[in-house]
Amino acid sequence: MQLTLLGTGNALATHIYNTCFVLSDGESHVLVDGGGGNGLFTQLEKADLSILEIHHIIMTHKHTDHFFGVIWALRAISQQMNAGAYEGDAYFYGHDEVITLLEKMAQEFLPQAIVKNIHQRIHLITVHDGEIRPIINREFVFFDIHSTKAKQYGFRVTLDDGYLTCLGDEPYCEEEREYVSYAKWLLCEAFCLKSEADLFHPYEKHHSTVYDAAKLAEDLHVRHLVLYHSEEGRLNKLERYLQEAQSVYNGDLHIPHDLEKIDL
Repeated sequence: MQLTLLGTGNALATHIYNTCFVLSDGESHVLVDGGGGNGLFTQLEKADLSILEIHHIIMTHKHTDHFFGVIWALRAISQQMNAGAYEGDAYFYGHDEVITLLEKMAQEFLPQAIVKNIHQRIHLITVHDGEIRPIINREFVFFDIHSTKAKQYGFRVTLDDGYLTCLGDEPYCEEEREYVSYAKWLLCEAFCLKSEADLFHPYEKHHSTVYDAAKLAEDLHVRHLVLYHSEEGRLNKLERYLQEAQSVYNGDLHIPHDLEKIDL
């Protein structure tokens, strides 16, 4: 499998895109979140991916910097269906709140010609805590991250020799231990450096520092750690980010740029 980071920034990033990514297994792709708008299409194009290739979309939660791009994805997919350019069906996965919100917003803001494909070729699938779903011939397990803000689900997906876990964009809690311990890959938010916590206030925003995320990965024996959802000044502080993480984490560390591809 391959991971393509379409965006790695936090909600107010302007020079990089909001955090969202694609998991690819050959010609099969899963989009996870959509960022904050139709900039999603620019990122897909730059990554040499097309919305025509995306048949599975996972929504972690309803925050604007993750959710609004999904509305644009639904619109584009339905429009291409109407034009006869989109082959097959599309599947949107999320907990009950985001599925309800997606359909409501589609009904309110999109033309009826777009909405008509919902429940026909566009399938809105509610997933539950601990539920297992086969997606692109892989086993995805969805789990409640016990968010302190909006309800949010992470997921774990099987790889050929282990699994990858996505924790969404909030700090780890003990209820997630079974999904994180000994993960081959962990995707984890890291809002800023611990040394700059007084500047960026990650804890007030319910986020982690680089130190926190790296210490978690070390303590739970994670082999490969990907840090994202950061303040965009990270681009000029990469060495400091690496140093802070490596002070407590001895595994394979990735602090990617937008559009970076990682073989899993």
